[in-house]
Amino acid sequence: MLNNIGIPGLLLIAVVVLVLFGRGKVSSLMGEVGKGITAFKKGVKDGTEEIENDTAEAARDVTPKPKKDKA
Repeated sequence: MLNNIGIPGLLLIAVVVLVLFGRGKVSSLMGEVGKGITAFKKGVKDGTEEIENDTAEAARDVTPKPKKDKA
């Protein structure tokens, strides 16, 4: 169904949305979408750093030290 929408169809949809909601609402909505994308990217970056830190901590040498024999 969505395979047949091309550039003219997208332009028509954009014009209809602009007429229905007005320029102010559409621009504020796009600003909120931009903020959401920025927050998502920051969250992904923080999550990746956290995983890397956990992996580095788990990769440290935890081999038990040999016990000295009491002879």
